[in-house]
Amino acid sequence: MTSPRPGRPEDVSQSVPKVLRVSAALSWRLLAVAGAVWLISWVVGYLAVVIIPVAIAMLLAALLAPAVAQLVRWKVPRGVATAIVLIGGIALVGGVLYGVITAFIGGLPDLQKQVVSSVTQIKQWLEGPPLRIPDSQLLDLPNQIIKLIQDNQLTITTSALSTAATVTEVLTGVLLVLFTTIFFLHDGSGIWSFMVRIIPADVRPRVDVAGRRGFASLVRYVRATAAVAVVDAVGIGIGIGIVGVPLAVPLAALVFLGAFIPIIGAVIAGTVAVLVALVAKGFVSALIVLAIVIAVMQLESHILQPLLLGRAVQLHPLAVVLVIAAGFTFGGIAGALMSVPILAVLNSGIRSLLHDQGVDPSEVDPTRPPKVEPGHNGKG
Repeated sequence: MTSPRPGRPEDVSQSVPKVLRVSAALSWRLLAVAGAVWLISWVVGYLAVVIIPVAIAMLLAALLAPAVAQLVRWKVPRGVATAIVLIGGIALVGGVLYGVITAFIGGLPDLQKQVVSSVTQIKQWLEGPPLRIPDSQLLDLPNQIIKLIQDNQLTITTSALSTAATVTEVLTGVLLVLFTTIFFLHDGSGIWSFMVRIIPADVRPRVDVAGRRGFASLVRYVRATAAVAVVDAVGIGIGIGIVGVPLAVPLAALVFLGAFIPIIGAVIAGTVAVLVALVAKGFVSALIVLAIVIAVMQLESHILQPLLLGRAVQLHPLAVVLVIAAGFTFGGIAGALMSVPILAVLNSGIRSLLHDQGVDPSEVDPTRPPKVEPGHNGKG
């Protein structure tokens, strides 16, 4: 009877089927990746009050950086160029907000009158066939609403206090966004150069190029999204204005903001417009507004998205939908807003790492993104 030689233990792994060995190796690696993702998501959630404003500042910097770069090319000092662009942007946003708020205040009286008329029509519809709800139940509905509010007074009070705290956080976040955007615009290249120094020297140029490609993709994404948002807002705003729905300007502004969450945001904002039309103008007007929203969404999905966003970020629509759903699951509205830009930056950066070789980082200007991304021949 033979026995294993001393000092040479049996290789038990060879007795395990190869499929099981490969599955086990993949499993523990997947667990390690999942653990890393969970840890990163926990850190991001814990530092959300800082990370979200910085991410928004990055989007604003991507939108405004080309204007600053153009002024610098016209021999304007960078500090002055940054001040001009920021002050101009704040003035533009302030003017738009003033117009929206003025239109909202001016449209409230008309909305109240139309709501009273529509509620009367809805009451008559509920009393008639096929529902035939007794008039006594409809008259008692306001009392039931008041009783519901009284029964949940503690919850409402707590929510109000929570809202006050949220407002404070929002104001703090706005200030952080403003200051971060200023530094990104004024010294973004210096910040990036400092971050790249931690990368090993042998791969530093490729990482530098990949980062510049990623920011260029972000610039294209913000530009394309803003263009799509303008078209959505103008189309739906003009449509509901022709129908006579009150608060057309505020609703158009809501559509513009919602369009920055691709596919989903504009649909939700359009749904709000349909509901306002239903309450204010009745069922027929709501159907017309719904048809307008669907037409604009079709224009966005079949023309604007492929021509603008498709070329800007080169992402499949299914990938966009899935990453928005995942972002909303993990981070709510902020996660849905940031998910597509993050995917676009990663997509462009990874393609650059795979295909860009021997490219001098100084040759890549993120404010002037190339027409053809690395790894693509421009034919599809």
